[in-house]
Amino acid sequence: MSKKVSKKENLSPEARAIINSQVSRRALFTGAGGLGVASFLGLSMTELNAATSTGIVRWANWGYYIDFDEKTKKYPTLEAFTKKTGIKVTYQEAIDDNDTFTAKVSPQLKLKKDIGYDLVTPTEWMAARWIASGFTKKFDVKNIPNKKNVIDLLANRPLDPKREQTLPYAGIIAGIAWNKKKVPAGFKTMDQVFDKKYKGKRQILVLSEMRDTIGLIMMWQGVDIAGKFTDAQFMNAVNKFEQLVKDGYIGQIKGQSYAQDLQAGNVSHVIGWSGDIAQLNLQVGSEQFGFAVPDSGGTFSSDNFMIPSTAKNQANAEALINYYYDPAVAARLSAYINYVCPVKGAQEEMAKFDAKQAKNTLIFPTAETFKKLHVFRGLTPAEQLKYSTAFQKVSGNG
Repeated sequence: MSKKVSKKENLSPEARAIINSQVSRRALFTGAGGLGVASFLGLSMTELNAATSTGIVRWANWGYYIDFDEKTKKYPTLEAFTKKTGIKVTYQEAIDDNDTFTAKVSPQLKLKKDIGYDLVTPTEWMAARWIASGFTKKFDVKNIPNKKNVIDLLANRPLDPKREQTLPYAGIIAGIAWNKKKVPAGFKTMDQVFDKKYKGKRQILVLSEMRDTIGLIMMWQGVDIAGKFTDAQFMNAVNKFEQLVKDGYIGQIKGQSYAQDLQAGNVSHVIGWSGDIAQLNLQVGSEQFGFAVPDSGGTFSSDNFMIPSTAKNQANAEALINYYYDPAVAARLSAYINYVCPVKGAQEEMAKFDAKQAKNTLIFPTAETFKKLHVFRGLTPAEQLKYSTAFQKVSGNG
């Protein structure tokens, strides 16, 4: 990592590996959509395909979402977990978009067949759908004593009030990101993002996550996305979205692979996620990319640990969840991925090795920061179908 770290000599070998590593996520992504092949921790392909022994846990996660050591091509916190427990982890950056990932695995889940993962991390709204569909297992709480460390803000969410089937892996802030070489001044408002000078240039990329893209547009239009907005208000935002596409403001609509386009200079700015932008800056070794929550508001959600109903290694998955809820481990992970940390005590642990990062409001938001962030309200099944259909039609997938 390119950060200057205080008291580095007092760190564990694992923590030093995280701080010293030079991130290179490009090496982890192959093919369209940015999906990578499995990353192995000493496992053969045969072991991956038949990973049902008691010493293995198989994890599907998003890209840019775990500490990585460029020199060893390994993940320091996972290495430490295996050393501590003897449990090996097969880790795949298999999620690029909630809908596409769920569409891929739901047929097997419906047939009660193994999907190849013991642990997944979908976003909250999709996690709620998995629970409603019976696609998850309830935790054996005795295996997750560190569950007590979940921050109060995320301890009792509507999808899982007692946190019996989910625990947040990280909080997500969606806002505006830009390449400073193309837009040195950056952005504060959505009016600036869609200034007339960008018309027809197709230099803006937006997320295929409906709640983030349409959520930011709705807030731009003065709508409370956490409240009881109407069909008309939602469709008004979709119509605005469609017009922006037709007028050539928006050139692409993508999942998490949007970050590669921003890095490559294919677009000047995006609706994106805060942690990804921090990762890009680490990769290039400078503050080349900016991020801001627009004045009209940004969205807040969380990706959640869940154990699929067909998991072969539940206890091992629970051991891994419990490990990441250790404040010291959570601090190491969050210092690297730069997403909102859901674990109590992690800020104090991070301050021991990086006092500046421990004050980062994108990792540990203040009350003032949260005033600008809003959670897209839950949708009824009828609304979900109607709204998703309208959004996908404009996105070119309907």
